[in-house]
Amino acid sequence: MVDAEADLGLSADVLLQLYQRGWFPMVEDDGVIHIHRPVRRAVFELSSLKPDTTTARHLRTGRFTITVNRCFEEVMRRCADRAETWIDDRMIDAYTELHRQGHAHSVEAWSEGKLVGGIYGVALGAAFFGESLFGVNNAGKAAFFALAAELRSARFMLFDSQYINPFTRSLGAFEISATDFDRRLKDALASNARFPCEP
Repeated sequence: MVDAEADLGLSADVLLQLYQRGWFPMVEDDGVIHIHRPVRRAVFELSSLKPDTTTARHLRTGRFTITVNRCFEEVMRRCADRAETWIDDRMIDAYTELHRQGHAHSVEAWSEGKLVGGIYGVALGAAFFGESLFGVNNAGKAAFFALAAELRSARFMLFDSQYINPFTRSLGAFEISATDFDRRLKDALASNARFPCEP
């Protein structure tokens, strides 16, 4: 991991500069915002991502209603609502402003009118940087694979997952070198892909 202490007055403009260079912020236990750039970067290969049988059935049968950008800030707050989190109000404010500018997006999963799952991230060029997701009863997975299908359809080239962990690995994430990531990022930023909008 390469990181730096950067309690830098986080803003939408700062976020754009970080992502364009392959960095991303996280709030550490000391309350300081650090910027990270992993030596081994976790990514998803959009061409081969497939949901597990249960999630595929839920998507096929409409178990969850999927929406896009319906309640971005609420998705962030639900992602932050856990025992250990790297998301605080400074992050929420900055990413919500980035959302207003059209660069940060959310995909939501609903059941009986209630928000039960969601994922959010940042889209630049043909790159999507996944930030966090939450969900109950498989709703988070449903939102994730709905997002992946839309990114694939819109010809996104890079789906970044930052750090590998058992959950993202179970979804299909794998690690690549920083050099490979930089190459993919450069190609994706030089391309145009329109983030899918809700019908």
